[in-house]
Amino acid sequence: MSDGLFAPLQIRKIHLRNRVAVSPMCQYCGRDGMPTEWHFVHLGSRAVGGAGIVMVEATAVEQRGQISHGDLGLWRDGQMEPYERIARFIKSQGAVAALQLAHAGRKASTDVPWRGGKPLSIEEGGWQPVAPSPIAFTPQHATPHELSQSEIRDITTAYARTAQRALAAGFELLEIHGAHGYLINEFLSPLSNHRKDGYGGSFENRTRFAREVIQAVRSAWPEDLPLFLRISATDWIDGGWTINDSVELTRIVKTLGVDLIDCSSGGTSPAQQIPVGPGFQVSFAEQIRREASIPTGAVGLITDPKQADEIIRTGKADIVLLAREFLRDAYWPIHAAIALGAELPAIPPQYARAYSDPAGRGSR
Repeated sequence: MSDGLFAPLQIRKIHLRNRVAVSPMCQYCGRDGMPTEWHFVHLGSRAVGGAGIVMVEATAVEQRGQISHGDLGLWRDGQMEPYERIARFIKSQGAVAALQLAHAGRKASTDVPWRGGKPLSIEEGGWQPVAPSPIAFTPQHATPHELSQSEIRDITTAYARTAQRALAAGFELLEIHGAHGYLINEFLSPLSNHRKDGYGGSFENRTRFAREVIQAVRSAWPEDLPLFLRISATDWIDGGWTINDSVELTRIVKTLGVDLIDCSSGGTSPAQQIPVGPGFQVSFAEQIRREASIPTGAVGLITDPKQADEIIRTGKADIVLLAREFLRDAYWPIHAAIALGAELPAIPPQYARAYSDPAGRGSR
């Protein structure tokens, strides 16, 4: 049995005050790749609410890697200032400021979700997506440009340079997005990677891009700071990437300096059949943790404090990442601590009266 949800955790030199992380969630309202006041309030309020890690959404390492024009990116130095402000505030509230490095690959160039999220043609303001192979995600998506080996090397370098900018902006933890059918996941899965060169075919070749990105980022990221990798543990479709592939990949990337595997799933094929339900991906985190001997994060319909606490106490994962539940409740960790009878996360003095005086009789 392990300590529970509110036990601290040390990863390299970084101290987490608890095992609750804000999962990276695209807000689709950036401007030229840069966070806005919305992001500052959205992310800052979750740090005030007691999360151990607050992770900035998928942040593109080049403009072509944005899902939509509203996505964040950190592909040039001129984008750094609003990130610096966000990281500074998150850390001031006792949370770890984290950022997810991403490239959308063939799923890039779409409209924002509340306008339907449809693929955008170049005439509509979109751009040419790129991928390991010229295979469109759906018939409605553009056929992506097949990356040459020199272009692959350029993107790998872009990951490293974005990592350097994230460090300069004050972030203390990075996650590489290798899930949900985006570029790294596209290389991993035989459904989307039909290459005949050193980046396709065998397991070793299909994992090459992921390994090279991890090595490039780890070389640009300080040795004493954590690096996470988010994966889709399975494609949920016959002939695709499997949980056994994920375990094998994890054993490899552990030796390259990855500290934790963030275990999601799906996203590579619209034909996927996902048995969605409470904690439906927790078993992946548990299996990878057990078989690859590496810390893991569990994510996916984790909503209840007792559910989250049980995941940690029984050793199924080392952290839990919450997404939609944090959209519903920015102060979920505080409310979870109350429900579990645990010690409260540090309450900002501006809010202390709400917890020290339940009857609401504090000074006005």
